[in-house]
Amino acid sequence: MKKKAALHNLGCKVNAYEVEAMQQLLEKAGYEIVPFEPGADVYLINTCTVTNIADRKSRQMLHKAKKMNPDAIVVATGCYVQTDEGKLDKDEAVDLILGNNQKKQIVEVLEEYERQHKKQKHVIKINQTKEYEELEISHTAEHVRAYIKVQDGCNQFCTYCIIPYARGRVRSRKISQVIEEVQTLAARGYKEVVLTGIHLSSYGLDFPEEERETLLSLIKAVHEVQGIQRIRLGSLEPRIITEEFARTISALPKMCPHFHLSLQSGCDATLERMNRRYTSTEYAEKCTLLRKYFDNPALTTDVIVGFPMETEEEFRMSRDFVDSIHFYETHIFKYSRRHGTKAAAMDGQLTESQKAIRSDEMLALNEKHSREYEEAMLGRELEILLEEEIEMNGEQWYLGHSKEYIKAVLKKRPQYGINDIVRVTADGFLENHIVTVHTS
Repeated sequence: MKKKAALHNLGCKVNAYEVEAMQQLLEKAGYEIVPFEPGADVYLINTCTVTNIADRKSRQMLHKAKKMNPDAIVVATGCYVQTDEGKLDKDEAVDLILGNNQKKQIVEVLEEYERQHKKQKHVIKINQTKEYEELEISHTAEHVRAYIKVQDGCNQFCTYCIIPYARGRVRSRKISQVIEEVQTLAARGYKEVVLTGIHLSSYGLDFPEEERETLLSLIKAVHEVQGIQRIRLGSLEPRIITEEFARTISALPKMCPHFHLSLQSGCDATLERMNRRYTSTEYAEKCTLLRKYFDNPALTTDVIVGFPMETEEEFRMSRDFVDSIHFYETHIFKYSRRHGTKAAAMDGQLTESQKAIRSDEMLALNEKHSREYEEAMLGRELEILLEEEIEMNGEQWYLGHSKEYIKAVLKKRPQYGINDIVRVTADGFLENHIVTVHTS
């Protein structure tokens, strides 16, 4: 009988990619993949450690798995494992501990456990490795869009962030390997790929000088793959947006005019305490560059409120800066004190109620900006990738996203189907942040 494996992911798109890659390795080895419910023989939890809450959720999911089947093999893998400091060694809910850059071995370590039936730990000193772990996928849970991991690690050491300690230094995937995977996905009918990594802007920095590649050369290579019609990018550092970068990608028809530029604060003093290495003025210049070369691109960002020592005046500066840029979407995070980071030891930690007030104000601003951006698109031609069928208000619709990543619905018609790309005109709203469109 086939052994049954259930997998659960916590955290980012890179984690999600790695879970899909491990799932496909298990499928190839003969495992039956089942839902994360009672009855599995193996439970694999890919953990996250970006906040203390993520740590707690990781532990909760590991214990939940053991409760669902006390006889099952529970595998803890990922970032929480990497920064755990030995707590999982004593945790009786966990049988196998698999750190980052060890996930490709999932089948072998399970076989070894089956032979020995004793707790095992496979965790390397992640900061000492220069090896990119070559995982790959041939399909994905999303039927029309594929996230492709092209880079791992981060050299930035922002004062609030634990990820460099969990993921190690920058390691990039060879362009030839990326292209091979994109070609496989294109052959299976995927039309959109999203290039993602832990610090995507650092792609290629670790290659030897004679083999030096950049994110720009990677994008151009992916653009040549037949069948792929859209390229989207994961989160970018502002400094990668140069005149050459913006001009070059704007000339690539498959490039989506949707850019997530990480900000974190619009106040220079706060940015300095965060070790973000750019000023608000430099950041604004990058947004201007993108708007110079793209017609009304969707600019999105992340902002942390309530960072240690953030005064009311500094918060106002950050809020006013966000207002001046007029992002399509701003993801707001209340600062979370993370053990092991420099910011955790800083004076001037704010109360949760102070953070909540600032978060609410930023969220209201985000709601206003998002609506204004979507309203500005009414009457304009959009290109929608149809992703799924839904029923709303008693009618059948195709739901999809524009190249700007606006969520849109088109009334179901027999001539269209899932994974079609359709040119449409935006004409109204079905509900908040869902635009209705029609074909001409």
